Amino acid sequence: MSATSEATTTERETPSSAAAAERAGPVRERSTVRSLLRLWPYVRPVRARLITAAFVAIIASCMSLVIPIALKWIVDGPVADRDPSGAWIGGGLLLAIGVAEAGLFGVRRWLVARPLASVEAAMRADLYRHLQRLPVSFHDRWASGQLLSRATTDLQLVRMFLAFPLTFLVVNGATILVGFGILLAQDWTLGLVLLAPAIPMVILCSYFEQRYSLAARTAQDQIGDLTTVVEESVLGIRIVKGFGQHRGQNQSFRALAMRLRATELRKGGLLATLWALIMTLPELALGAALVLGTVQVADGDLSAGTLVAFLSTALALRWPVESIGFLLAMSNETATATDRYFEVMDAPEAEAEAPGRGAVTGGDNKTGAKTGVRTKTGEGVGIAGDIDAGTARGSAAGATAAPPVGLTKGAAPPGGTSERRSPDAAHAEPAQAQTPAEAPAPAEADGLRFTGVSFRYADAPADSAPLLHGVDLHIRSGETMALVGATGSGKTTLTALVPRLLEHTGGRITVDGVDITTLSRHDLRGLVAVAFEEPTLFSATAGENVLMGGVDAGPQELARALEIAQAGFVTALPQGADTQVGEQGLSLSGGQRQRLALARAVVGSPRFLILDDPLSALDVHTEALVEAALRQVLGNTTALVVAHRPSTVQLADRVALLSDGRISAVGTHHELLRTNTEYATLMSGEGSDQP
Repeated sequence: MSATSEATTTERETPSSAAAAERAGPVRERSTVRSLLRLWPYVRPVRARLITAAFVAIIASCMSLVIPIALKWIVDGPVADRDPSGAWIGGGLLLAIGVAEAGLFGVRRWLVARPLASVEAAMRADLYRHLQRLPVSFHDRWASGQLLSRATTDLQLVRMFLAFPLTFLVVNGATILVGFGILLAQDWTLGLVLLAPAIPMVILCSYFEQRYSLAARTAQDQIGDLTTVVEESVLGIRIVKGFGQHRGQNQSFRALAMRLRATELRKGGLLATLWALIMTLPELALGAALVLGTVQVADGDLSAGTLVAFLSTALALRWPVESIGFLLAMSNETATATDRYFEVMDAPEAEAEAPGRGAVTGGDNKTGAKTGVRTKTGEGVGIAGDIDAGTARGSAAGATAAPPVGLTKGAAPPGGTSERRSPDAAHAEPAQAQTPAEAPAPAEADGLRFTGVSFRYADAPADSAPLLHGVDLHIRSGETMALVGATGSGKTTLTALVPRLLEHTGGRITVDGVDITTLSRHDLRGLVAVAFEEPTLFSATAGENVLMGGVDAGPQELARALEIAQAGFVTALPQGADTQVGEQGLSLSGGQRQRLALARAVVGSPRFLILDDPLSALDVHTEALVEAALRQVLGNTTALVVAHRPSTVQLADRVALLSDGRISAVGTHHELLRTNTEYATLMSGEGSDQP
């Protein structure tokens, strides 16, 4: 998401929050137990240690109930008989019970520490892999802070729940059952007195659970919003300082922080009320039992030792009973965290097509999800881990995962067509849009072809026209085509359809005669390299950022790519290509970042190259040097170059004009200048900012 958002945060509701709330549905319809049961696939591998830990904790907790029995023996025996030696024996027994109880609780913590850390790590790894496989449209809608909070805060809540509340819900439940069994065995009338608050407590817990769930969900979403604001402010610190907006940003942050504070206070108020009632009702019952028991002792119906044991047992049950409110609150927060986690994990990955499928009929519904470790950027040659299920299904059906014949990465097309077409041959093309009726070239050397392609965003108004419709364009193998159009005409969207960063909603796109929907994304992005206008660099070395664009690229390919992109400045960095460029490469200038992104696109010698105005941040001298070097690369590559300036257009053999969502003219630069008024206007700089 943008690091330089200048809109005041207080006036917006992040798309992620709205989307999350929409998917979550009313909190009242959510089952806490059902939400927590979704953690079972992660807990199952460590269930043996968790069950063992719970069993050990139950034994340790129940040992505390032995202490009242020992006290009864001491009071009715050595104390009543005035036997000091017996009192010493009883004291030693109590000490031994206490030491054993502490030791068992220590064993419980040792049993759960390692497996629960593994559960959290596994969930975080799965979330990261899934995020890498989600379509770009998913990330367009979700704020990064919401995703970060799910990967950090929410998973920490899950680990804490599995380590403490889950165990002690079982342990305390077992302790309460055993304890009340002992109480009823000692004196059933007093036991029934203590059981009287049970039904009111169940009603209270149910009543507060619904309200606490809503407050917990609101707070965790607000934490995500706050994380987004902090991230934007840090990444956009140059804009904040440059425009003197630190006070405005601070006010936005403070407003969100105060909203979170108010929600947390509401949570605290609910929990305090619940806890107060849960503590008060048992205390009233305990007081009534004390009065009744004292009367029974005075009447001789109950021994003093039995009353002491009864009251000691009741006091031992105070913590298990009073902790119910705290444990239920943590369970609700964890259920909310689990829901938020699976909101992302349930988001469908980019649509997978098995080999042999025809043209798509539906597009990117902008509700996808992603996963996997990114080893190639969107500007490089692909995304490792973005391997759709179509590959697996195709393999099962006997299909191979290798690209079809003629689609070998970096290979020249058959028949010697890797040489660039001469200007004369290019001039022979009519300056008009191509139609699907044109006879296609042989599949092995067909280049890049758009046939009746259309695209619309799923969240666009139902009555709005598609952004692209009826796009027909053929880029011959080894040819460079410049794509020109007014701002907002859909040039970047059209280029994003080739590597399937977006899915076309109609028509057909082929690379050397092969429908791109029949290729796995991994194979397709091994053939197509992309460099965007806004370069993205990672917190890695300059060399590592470039080599992300080539799986098998080495030092020689790195040096060649840096030379093509005129990125010689890399050798002047403190550690050369091994210099860390910092987060998003902000230690470099805009032009330097753009040249590294361009080097990343060409390092793998891609068969098809998509360049989205890759020279916009370069000075005139550097641009000329890069263009000269690019001409050598483009001679063996089928390329589509988005161009806004005549100097970039000069790189191309032909030019396509995108207007009103379709290709309105195709020809050479000079032909279109003579025959197309709109093109001439764009190249002259007039009307370039038209919507």
